[in-house]
Amino acid sequence: MTDPNCGVAHGAPAPEVSGRVLVAVFASPVAEVLLRWAPELGFRTVLLDPDPARGADATGFGGLDLADADVVVTDHHRPELGEVLRDALARQARWVGVMGNPRHEGPHVAALAALGVPPEEVARVHRPIGLDVGSRTPAEIALSTLAGLLADRNGCSGGFAHRPR
Repeated sequence: MTDPNCGVAHGAPAPEVSGRVLVAVFASPVAEVLLRWAPELGFRTVLLDPDPARGADATGFGGLDLADADVVVTDHHRPELGEVLRDALARQARWVGVMGNPRHEGPHVAALAALGVPPEEVARVHRPIGLDVGSRTPAEIALSTLAGLLADRNGCSGGFAHRPR
């Protein structure tokens, strides 16, 4: 039997992928790359930014069904961080993550606690996100994030743990 992935690599039609939604929260250079590349991986994309001056959907999550959505917060310094995360958690988003340095506690923890979000809900927020590839640029961060979401969608751990050293 032939490996279907090998066939795709050689030009066979790719199988249908899930209709998962990637919600990039806050207009940023990383969000720009996420929104450009995610459709190639089968994600429908939405940019959400509470600041209407940034040219994004300022209405919040509105009628968006988050049950099959990956919510990626691309700026952990914004004052709306807690409210956006609280709303995503309350709407039962499938996956919620905040970009940031893993060496420091994320500001989302205090922001959500101040809003009365229970600790078990705060624990649903992934941080850091993406695969550890030493990302430094917006494109590298977006690539790492999308690779992590793709691994999650495909039920894989991501990384190279499967390779012998």
